[in-house]
Amino acid sequence: MKSTQNKKIEQVKETSMIVGIDVGSEKHYFRAFNWRGIEFTRKPIPFSNSMAGFDMFHSAVAELMENN
Repeated sequence: MKSTQNKKIEQVKETSMIVGIDVGSEKHYFRAFNWRGIEFTRKPIPFSNSMAGFDMFHSAVAELMENN
């Protein structure tokens, strides 16, 4: 492995939550995982491309952080 890839891997700690986002033109989806790849969300969660959608996304991620 390259040195830069090792540095990226080392940044993920046991307390890290990884959030993946699939960006679309009108609707986006996200999923959240722990550092081992265990999923916090059972399926992708949609949110709209608006301020209200972003607020929902932010609230959902904050709740996942508190509960996990």
